[in-house]
Amino acid sequence: MRKLLIEQTAHSPRVIMDPENSIFELSGESRPHNAMEFYEEIIEWLDEFASHLSRYPGNNKPVVLNIDVEYFNSSSAKYLLDCFKRMANLRSKGTDVVIKWHYELNDFDMLEVGQEMSKLAKIPFEYLQKEN
Repeated sequence: MRKLLIEQTAHSPRVIMDPENSIFELSGESRPHNAMEFYEEIIEWLDEFASHLSRYPGNNKPVVLNIDVEYFNSSSAKYLLDCFKRMANLRSKGTDVVIKWHYELNDFDMLEVGQEMSKLAKIPFEYLQKEN
């Protein structure tokens, strides 16, 4: 299974999807000029990953997805939710999936957004408050 690495820009997050080393991360700001185009590759990768896991069910390591975004716009929110729903689907098929939602100290708005995303995607999140 191939890695997916996307470098962070001023408008888009850093993405690491590395199943060999069990590193799954999205960090930075997410306000790309074309959210559909940016997230299309990630969603396709998640679909390939799910297919890969179904072909090799005995080799599944836990999937821990770290979400450490400081800001995301409404179009990014839709695609992030799509990603979380795919992770929920993996979890429903027996893969050990954990989503860790990182937020800044006292940023209760970002915490609340994570809680809402968790509810909408029907997958529990772990909430980790970052120390400055």
